[in-house]
Amino acid sequence: MFPDHCQQWTRRAFLGRGAFGVGAMGLASLLQENLAGKALAAPSLRGGGGVLHYAPKAKRIIFLFMSGGPSQLDLFDPKPKLNEWNGQPMPASLVKNERVAQLQGKPLLCMGSRYAFARHGQAGVEISELLPWTAKMADDITVIRSMQTEAINHDPAVTFMQTGNAQPGRPVMGSWLSYGLGSHNRDLPSFVVLVSGIGKGQNLHTRYWGSGFLPTVHQGVQFRSSGDPVLFVSNPPGMDSAVRRRILDGVRDVNQQKLEVVGDPEISTRIEQYEMAWRMQTSVPDLMDNSNEPASVYDLYGEEAKTPGTFAANCLLARKLAERDVRFIQLYHRDWDHHDKLPEAIGSECRHVDRAGYALVQDLKQRGLLDDTIVVWSGEFGRTPMSQSSTSYDTYGRDHHMKAFSAWVAGGGFKAGGLVGATDELGFSVVHDRVHVHDFHATILHLMGIDHTQLVYRSQGRDFRLTDVHGQRLPILLA
Repeated sequence: MFPDHCQQWTRRAFLGRGAFGVGAMGLASLLQENLAGKALAAPSLRGGGGVLHYAPKAKRIIFLFMSGGPSQLDLFDPKPKLNEWNGQPMPASLVKNERVAQLQGKPLLCMGSRYAFARHGQAGVEISELLPWTAKMADDITVIRSMQTEAINHDPAVTFMQTGNAQPGRPVMGSWLSYGLGSHNRDLPSFVVLVSGIGKGQNLHTRYWGSGFLPTVHQGVQFRSSGDPVLFVSNPPGMDSAVRRRILDGVRDVNQQKLEVVGDPEISTRIEQYEMAWRMQTSVPDLMDNSNEPASVYDLYGEEAKTPGTFAANCLLARKLAERDVRFIQLYHRDWDHHDKLPEAIGSECRHVDRAGYALVQDLKQRGLLDDTIVVWSGEFGRTPMSQSSTSYDTYGRDHHMKAFSAWVAGGGFKAGGLVGATDELGFSVVHDRVHVHDFHATILHLMGIDHTQLVYRSQGRDFRLTDVHGQRLPILLA
């Protein structure tokens, strides 16, 4: 007869545990290494709360993601020569044998910008007339004109920006930071996602905030602007909190018994997520309530911040999440994919995001939060210096461009009030101080106190990290 505790084992659990023991001994003899230490090259970071590799400059990140790919040539990277050559063929020396997104077989014609640029801040950074509020904070941000990625279409490019790889299935940056550093707030998720521009532009897949092969407790949690802020957190009709608590206790006990039998870490994650959901019943409604915000807040963010689900309202919510020490706050704003009629569309999107982005940075600054909060403004790629649809300044559009695009960063140890990188005179390629996405990730992790080569997770027989086998910290971006 088997002991009682053995009778509880499933056949799969018994074989799995037995195979693990035999297999581990065989593999250890082959590789001659300590398998117990290989799951993470920096075990002190595992699950958060460990010793960091560096003294961190930042505690949290707010990523303002402009989904669709804003045109850097109309916002941050002026090219007088492009205007001079408007309508003429792009030089063959630039485009020959290069990947370009325009697959329609049309001639590659130079397309200038209809918008005026002016110098702002002590460094005299040129910023478009479309972004007057951003221009006001030129001394608080660093504009990067030399961003570069490897994907030329939306889905792989968004995936690459978030995970460091164009193929889906890997953890996003917010999940890596949740896994490595944990959370300072037990009543809220360490990784929160906010979306504006719903129903417009490119689709946003939930895997853009997925944890991949990391435990699912590290995936992003989307807060919504209507109905329940978080799906299924509220009690169902007819169920009060006491009944809900009894049910959760019973489910927890059953899950705990199963965990002890099969040892599946996802069961532990499930237990933790149920408890988080219980605590969020109180913490989230309080967070979403803006009734105590003074009039001065709306004077800063604008009237749009009073409408739930707008980018401005999400920026205000991001500040509140930062105050509560949420580790990673991801804002997605859709509808930057301007293949034609760019002048009609880009002005509208800039009006939605320009003032709100400025307000967020100033709000963090005046509350003493900007010093240890990283703010990033970027899309998945930029737009071509060639026209896609027309060379008219009234109706032109631009296609996807991965070889050079612009972003800005603020706070958290990044340099303030400057410009990094440059592109050629027509804006096609980076000519110095390239900031590849892998390098960008490595630099962000450094500011959070992490050596990017050491935040590693073993899955399916190999070690993975956010920067894969690439990336280097870029001192030129640092204060």
